[in-house]
Amino acid sequence: MLPERAAQLALAVLLVPAVLVLYLAAVEGAVRVLPSRRQGQVRPWLWIGPAIVLVAVFLVIPAINTAYLSLLNSDSTAFVGADNYRYAASDPGLLSAIQNSLVWLISLPLLAVTAGLAMAVLTDRVPYGRAARSILFLPIAISAVAAGVIWRFMYDYRPPGAAQTGTLNGLLTGLIPGAEPQTWLINSLTNNGALIVATVWMQAGFCMIVLAAGLKGIPDELLEAARVDGANEWQLFRRITLPLLMPTVTVVATTMAIIALKAFDIVYVMTNGNFDTDVIATRMFKELFSARHYGRASAIAVILMAAVVPIMIWNLRSFRQQQAGGR
Repeated sequence: MLPERAAQLALAVLLVPAVLVLYLAAVEGAVRVLPSRRQGQVRPWLWIGPAIVLVAVFLVIPAINTAYLSLLNSDSTAFVGADNYRYAASDPGLLSAIQNSLVWLISLPLLAVTAGLAMAVLTDRVPYGRAARSILFLPIAISAVAAGVIWRFMYDYRPPGAAQTGTLNGLLTGLIPGAEPQTWLINSLTNNGALIVATVWMQAGFCMIVLAAGLKGIPDELLEAARVDGANEWQLFRRITLPLLMPTVTVVATTMAIIALKAFDIVYVMTNGNFDTDVIATRMFKELFSARHYGRASAIAVILMAAVVPIMIWNLRSFRQQQAGGR
């Protein structure tokens, strides 16, 4: 079995580049046959042709099929129209999941961007900033499942009087005399916040790296001139650094908003959506694999896609405006 897998892997590694090279060679050969004035018009479309085919096969066609399935019944054998969407608009469990997703949508961008901006500014002012940024960036290299397992241990609960194995409850009971351990993942007042904090821990490093790159684009001469005029560090940040950094902050915040709407792994691993922690993605998963209702699951997927697409478009436009402003 192992030699066969190795042979298949080697074939895939060698075959894909070979096919691409042959395709590009054939494209260039075909383009050269055309008149010179047409070559510049045709060549870009032929070069991006494989990418367009892949996007159509793996994104566009599945999205259209999902929208179609959302109009069918549980086993996709009968047309029910908008019944699945009416269910989505009235089911208490799904409405609670949508409410939790809105909490994620507000909290995750705010906390992640704030933490990333603070880390970017602070590491930019120390001689060991590059090493510090490398360490702070490490959590994003961890899979969401592994991060969920780590933070389950962080939030672990033991009854009062027992040795606390969870880091937070250990600190709470050790530093505050008389304090009792908390059920962070069960208490409805803290569980959604606990999940968001775990995600912030993962994503803050990404925000930091992008914002640190934006900081490098701010001219040092501008900051030095402000210091000469008597501005302190807080005034520099509030009046110069932050306004010039706002296009980058907007792009990072919208990226975090998309991640918030698509949140699934952390929630699934840490609570499985129990204790009122369901979000849209986990609810869709349950409708598909637990209830086996393909129509409702598809309707929820369409709702999630409809929520994410406008943010993605805005993100792309903001990025293009930022790029245009940097030229």
